[in-house]
Amino acid sequence: MIFDPILPDWRGEKHRAEGHWRDRTLLDYFDEAAARKPDAVAVVGRRVEDGGETVLSWRQLKRLSDRMALGLHAHGLGKGDVLAFQLPNWWQFYCLHIACLRIGVCSNPLMPIFRERELSFMLDFAEAKALVTPGVFRGHDHGAMARELRPSLPKLEHLFVIGDNFEAALLDPALEQGMDAEAVFAAGKPDPDDVVQLLYTSGTTGEPKGAMHTSNTLLAMVMSYVERIGLGEDTAILMGSPLAHQTGFMYGLMLSPVLGAKTCYLDIWDPEAALRLIRDEAVTFTMGATPFLADLANSPVLDRYDISTLETFVSAGAPIPRVLVERASERLGCFVHSGWGMTENGFGSGTRKSDPPERVFGTDGCAVSCLEVRVVGEDGSPVPDDEEGRLQVRGAGQFVGYLKRPERYDTDADGWFETGDNARMDADRYIRISGRSKDIIIRGGENIPVVEVEELLYRHPGVADCAIVAMPDDRLGERGCAFVTLRPGAEILTFEAMCGFLLERRLAKPYLPERLELIDAMPRTASGKIQKYRLRELAAGLRPMRE
Repeated sequence: MIFDPILPDWRGEKHRAEGHWRDRTLLDYFDEAAARKPDAVAVVGRRVEDGGETVLSWRQLKRLSDRMALGLHAHGLGKGDVLAFQLPNWWQFYCLHIACLRIGVCSNPLMPIFRERELSFMLDFAEAKALVTPGVFRGHDHGAMARELRPSLPKLEHLFVIGDNFEAALLDPALEQGMDAEAVFAAGKPDPDDVVQLLYTSGTTGEPKGAMHTSNTLLAMVMSYVERIGLGEDTAILMGSPLAHQTGFMYGLMLSPVLGAKTCYLDIWDPEAALRLIRDEAVTFTMGATPFLADLANSPVLDRYDISTLETFVSAGAPIPRVLVERASERLGCFVHSGWGMTENGFGSGTRKSDPPERVFGTDGCAVSCLEVRVVGEDGSPVPDDEEGRLQVRGAGQFVGYLKRPERYDTDADGWFETGDNARMDADRYIRISGRSKDIIIRGGENIPVVEVEELLYRHPGVADCAIVAMPDDRLGERGCAFVTLRPGAEILTFEAMCGFLLERRLAKPYLPERLELIDAMPRTASGKIQKYRLRELAAGLRPMRE
């Protein structure tokens, strides 16, 4: 047992009294859905590379996940152990998490983009007892990579490769006859306060940390989300964001059994494949970061597909350019919820369908019911309305610490957690994220409103993506450097043209970026967030284009 969750008694008392901690696990919802509608479709999985499709009913999903649980048990995994799985959005991912819950094993999803350096650290740090990988995915031999790493990981006892030994080890029907499943599952049933998910932060700041969640924290977030968005059993979910990211895990996996709703997976993000799946499966809801929304809204083949069933697109995790929300709402014909969230607490704030356009297009919403948010100044006291400060959060959905790093649990005695984001809050408690704390550019003692400048640049017809970061400067301390990717076919954007465009929109001259770097693609996490720490590394050696 490697977990040491930070769970003071007051949290349980408070969140249970509020009704947010219901002391249930995802298994309760899963088993209810399987009993209520055994032959209804639970999962549709499409593989983009080969065009394959898997369709599973609730009955089939339960049988397969139970079998996997028995297979894991037969290989010695049990309560408190860690199972790491580096899988794309495949049905096996869903089944593995349910299987882990059956026997009290902690799920540790890993992004498919990780390679030897990340995997060797993460598997060793989590003391993973077993690892599940694909064979070859997107041209990379994950099985071979894992086999090469295994000798350096003494705690890793088992490696299961899909298409190789995975099926024989974990899907053999004989497992169901050879063991007393009822007794195995009764012995392994997790407590709602046990750590059931270990998820590394997505790496926008460069250093991953293993956030620990329990059934109570995860389900508090999911239930608050269902309440905020207004979802039900007739919801049909599309998830193109990786299931190994909190967005995909909570709202592409957990949401399905909580609602008893069908979920549809794409293993590789492809806008046209997503449009086709929305049409074919009458998808009503999807969620993803800014690139997913932009890709659908800007797709040149959008008009070929009837996506009139799509009601809701939720985009959270990073500030969303207002112009994109406006364009996407019009082109997709659905309600675009903007919001804010993080690995440590899921979807923390968001807009409502009843909100006026100014709130929908210009804010990241207000806190969901199981969380509180506030904006504080340097002294830790709440700042006046509409003034920028540090965003803090507390509540039932908050994680229970970082694995083996209790000192990084930046939470005060009252439960307020430092998110690392800066924000403004209005009188009605709607927030607008103004950037990460490390994104601040202080030029000659004056803070540059980075997000506002980026918002203006996104309105340039030739700009596809932009991000502004600090360049070190001997005289002023820092200056702004704009990294930009252009739309296909767009004219080359010059530094002078960029400045002229911003000045035409009445941006104050001191806020102008002082260098422009055109790049082919933004460095991103697998969930679509721009990795500004990598851009800051590039900018460290650059100089301004004007004095």
